[in-house]
Order: sequence, then C-alpha cells, then structure tokens
Amino acid sequence: MTDIDPAAPLVTLHIWGVPTAAIAAAVTAMARDRAPLRKTPGLEFAKLLGTGSGRTFTVRDSDPHHWAILCCWSNAEAAANFNDSDVVRRWDSRSDERARITMRPLTSRGSWSGKTPFGTPTPRRWDGAVAAITRARIKTRHWPTFWRAVPPVSADLRQREGLQVAMGIGEAPVGLQGTFSIWRDSNALRDFAHRGQAHQRVMERTTQVGWYAEELFARLAVLSADGDYRRNPIATL
Repeated sequence: MTDIDPAAPLVTLHIWGVPTAAIAAAVTAMARDRAPLRKTPGLEFAKLLGTGSGRTFTVRDSDPHHWAILCCWSNAEAAANFNDSDVVRRWDSRSDERARITMRPLTSRGSWSGKTPFGTPTPRRWDGAVAAITRARIKTRHWPTFWRAVPPVSADLRQREGLQVAMGIGEAPVGLQGTFSIWRDSNALRDFAHRGQAHQRVMERTTQVGWYAEELFARLAVLSADGDYRRNPIATL
C-alpha cells in the first residue's frame, strides 16, 4: 500500500440489516433522519440509501431488509463521534445486522445532486482493497433502454475474480440509481471496468444514447471494514 491524498475526505458507509418487523420503521427513518443528519458536526455530505441486488435497477431489485447511510466527513473525529449519535443508535436498535466501511477517495469524476462529495483527489497508487461507487440520474425517457442494458453487466460483474461485495444503492426505487462494490485490489476493478465486454458495450451506449442527466464514478481506498452483510463477515469477503 502507499499513501493517500491527505486532502481527500474521509468517507463512511453504514449498512444495516433489519428483520421484517422493522421494515416499516426503516422506511420512516429514511425521511425522519434527514434533519438530524444536516445538523451533524463535521458532516459535509450524506445520503440515506435503499439497497438492492443491482441486477436490473428496477423496483423488483429492492431489498427492504438492508439500508445504508453514506457520509463524507471533514475529519476522523467527527466520523467516530457519529457512531454514538442518536441516528446510529436508533438504526442499531432496530437492526439484526450491521456493517461499517471506512474509505478515502482515490479518484472521482462527475457529480451527485449537483455536488462533488469526494472532491478531486490526486490519483495515487493503492495496493489494498478498493471500493467503487457509481451513481446516475437517468433521464425518464431512457429508463426502458437502460433497464434492458443492465442485466448482462450485472451477470458479468458477479463472475469477476476479485469481487468481494456488490449491491445496488439508490435514493429512490427508480431513476436515481447507483452501485457500491468492494474489490480485492485496483487491478481487479480495472479488469472489470475496461476488459469486460458487457460493461464496455454499456459504456459505448452511454455515449451514444445519453442515458444520464447526472453521473458520478469514484474509486476509494478501503481503510477498514467490519460487521456483517447478508450474514457474511464483511471484513473477510
């Protein structure tokens, strides 16, 4: 491993698994927790996220048992204090599964809700595990063609050597779509992104069709990962 751009923000992803009896409370929290998040010291950007399989990016992908909060922090102390916040405590109390991933951006391009949450980090070498975050706001008229293009890419993704975690993420059931994945190293992620034929075809179609009104792609160094996701220890996936 090598150094990371010290100006890059600290990024955390909290993931919670909830039993069926707590799904209604989780849905309510997606709206209720926005206000307290805005008041959290040191929090520069946050998104409350639903999750899914990411296989088709349609409503049938949705996983009502898993929810997440993505945060960008001004400093490590603020990120650590968030673990003792009322927001996290409430989520912990209703959950039977928890995971937390801490990261620093390595590269980032594009925007999310008109912002650049991961900054413009200076590219540096990183030999450890990496995470990839994609997010797109799909133009309504292009939803059908986009949905038809996704399944081959998803199938290829899950067969790739070096993939450790993969999920769909979104601020809404449709239209605001993204993915989060963790890879053994940058080479494994690069092999999928630049050598996978299905992914390459979608990239070409993206240029031709113009599916997105807004898009973002970020690669992040995974500093730590703990807890469980889908009954598997996330640190050992």
